[in-house]
Amino acid sequence: MIDWLYRYPPLYSGILLKRYKRFFADVQLVSGEVVIAHCPNTGPMTGVSTPGSAVQLSKSDNLNRKLAYTLELIQVHDNEPTWVGINTVLPNRLVKIALAKQLFPELGEYNQIRGEVVYGQDKKSRVDFFLTGSDKYRPIYLEVKNTTWAQGRLAVFPDTETTRGQKHLRELTALLPLTRAVMLYFINRGDCTEFAPGDITDPIYGKLLRAAIALGLEVLPCRFDVSPEGIRYLGLAKLKI
Repeated sequence: MIDWLYRYPPLYSGILLKRYKRFFADVQLVSGEVVIAHCPNTGPMTGVSTPGSAVQLSKSDNLNRKLAYTLELIQVHDNEPTWVGINTVLPNRLVKIALAKQLFPELGEYNQIRGEVVYGQDKKSRVDFFLTGSDKYRPIYLEVKNTTWAQGRLAVFPDTETTRGQKHLRELTALLPLTRAVMLYFINRGDCTEFAPGDITDPIYGKLLRAAIALGLEVLPCRFDVSPEGIRYLGLAKLKI
């Protein structure tokens, strides 16, 4: 029996015609009907937004929504036909479930999970998760980054310059060594076995990540298998720094 971390609702098959204005995608359904779907991904979706690709959409029954369909999955052919998760709302939800199930033994022991905790030198940032245990364990600040870009079997983040991501690295680094700081890369596709920073797209991010690791930042490049049935955790990818 497959241990699903998440099961998708019934999905609708289609072909991506185009993605535009970041939040919109024209999709031709199997029936031939062309619909406008909400694209819940603000990034450039490098390598995973090619017109003509097979996609999967969810459909909401909420009559107040302007767009009934949501783009959930897109199929790529970088290695073999592979589904990639597009909905950036899901990774944090799934990491929360995984944390509750203690699926990441690298984190050690903790008994309290809090989300969106204020931190940072200016106290204007929020870390995705704050984990605490007994007094003998240091608290853990954990940030999640959705990762969909691949170069062969290598998952790469970021796929564009990210000043926000740079800020998160600086703030996590400032916590060391008094507390534990963890960067969890949610590899939203099952065909990648390795992970590296995207030096081509954001060399500053790559330098900051390597400097943070040298000071004690922990990196968890987590692999997830994605299919129209659901999402399951595969374990860690090999970190290439």
